[in-house]
Amino acid sequence: MDVVDFAKYLYNKFDEREKNIAQDLVLGNIKDWNQYQHLVGEARGLSLAKEEIKSLLENRIEDAEQIISS
Repeated sequence: MDVVDFAKYLYNKFDEREKNIAQDLVLGNIKDWNQYQHLVGEARGLSLAKEEIKSLLENRIEDAEQIISS
């Protein structure tokens, strides 16, 4: 698996998890305030991670290959 495939794999996994969290929030599958806060924080983290991966794929794939191979 090369760097691009790895980045795409992670992006898709993060996107899938983010959609699952959104679905749980919309359907009201939240037990309490603490779980709500945790899921919102996780969703925000996933969103930030996806943006970084997207940026990497668009602009700096050569840099990523060098970092991962070292």
